[in-house]
Amino acid sequence: MALDIREKMITIGICEVGCLQVGAGTGKHIILLHGLKFNSDTWRKLGTLEQLAETGYRVTALDLPGFGRTKSCDLQPDQVIEGLILQEKMSAPVLVGPSMSGRISLEFAVKHPDLVGGLVLVGAVGVEENREHLSRIKAPTLVVWGGEDAISPITNGYLLEKEINNSRFFVIDSAPHPCYLEHPDLWHRELLSFLESL
Repeated sequence: MALDIREKMITIGICEVGCLQVGAGTGKHIILLHGLKFNSDTWRKLGTLEQLAETGYRVTALDLPGFGRTKSCDLQPDQVIEGLILQEKMSAPVLVGPSMSGRISLEFAVKHPDLVGGLVLVGAVGVEENREHLSRIKAPTLVVWGGEDAISPITNGYLLEKEINNSRFFVIDSAPHPCYLEHPDLWHRELLSFLESL
């Protein structure tokens, strides 16, 4: 049976925010963010929405302001994420943030520790700039990196592993910055294994 992936527009403050939602019931909430050159539909094409929903999770793939179906607006990404969590009555969702959204996710977890149940940081940027705050992140964290990442060096991944207490680190050998796109099978295996451990 085909999955019912719903395209929704949610009003958050002054913004009309586009997202894809899939999954029902009582499974844990997952919020999928995206990198600078991508949007929510990336997760549909990759099969991540399908994999998570079939495993019982409730998933929202979000278009940040200025991306996908969300027009630019005056709200910052962290305000959009906070509004989404509160309006959709999500209980401590897991944030999945590649690249640009890795930075957004880790900064959100520092600022709103009670709203985050887990973090998945994939080739996150802005790690050094947030170094002094990393030890304040209490949410269980999966750090995923491409072994040949030329955008955010793998040293950033090792730093996250060292500074975030409850973290695990997985390197996809020889993979570039968007490692999850290059090796979806490895990506989904590690993501699902992490989520099962929460």
